[in-house]
Parts: sequence; C-alpha cells; structure tokens
Amino acid sequence: MKFLIDNALSPQVAQGLRQAGYDAVHVRDYGLQTASDATIFTCAVQENRILVSADTDFGTLLVQQSAIKPSVILFRGALIRKPQTQLQLLLANLTDIRNDLAQGCIVVFEDTRIRLRRLP
Repeated sequence: MKFLIDNALSPQVAQGLRQAGYDAVHVRDYGLQTASDATIFTCAVQENRILVSADTDFGTLLVQQSAIKPSVILFRGALIRKPQTQLQLLLANLTDIRNDLAQGCIVVFEDTRIRLRRLP
C-alpha cells in the first residue's frame, strides 16, 4: 500500500508508516504543503496512493468527481490528534481494511469507532 499524508497531519505519520515497511510520503516531501486540496487529490490519484488526512474536503472531492480512487482515511475527534496515536490506529487496523482500501473507500477513525464506506 502507498500513502500520501496530507498537511493536516504530521510528517511523523509518514515516517512511522515507512518504518513499518509502507511506501508513505508527506505532502511536504513534494513541496505541496500549500497546495490546494484538488492538487493533492490529483497527486494521490496519479500515484495510486491512499490519502490520509483530517480534512473532510477530500471526501467531498470524491463525491463531486464520482470517483472510486483514491481511497481516503480521515482522522476525526479530539482524542486522536497526536501523530503517534494516529500511527498506532493505522498500523493496528490496516490489515483489516486493506481489501476495502484497494477497492476504493473512505475510512473515518473517530474517538470511539471506525466507520468505513465503500465507494460506488
């Protein structure tokens, strides 16, 4: 799996994913820290990367474009704002959501639950 970590999250998340053996880059690695959501979205599509963010606008872009890719992982809620917590949640759940991410979905990590919506 390949990941693109949005500027709403720390580069530590990308670094931790790389240390766990995943192909992960942060938007800062591409110099896209001030890029529009549409530009970041397009980058994720072109490189077949799963977009990881706290910005719900990426879900809106998926719907507006009737797209099934890229899959999007969102972090929502006060308890999961720390990069280490986000990384732990990702690593603990990637095996379970791997197939859904490959097919196209939105995964939302919240304080008390994980929601998954497959894309049409």
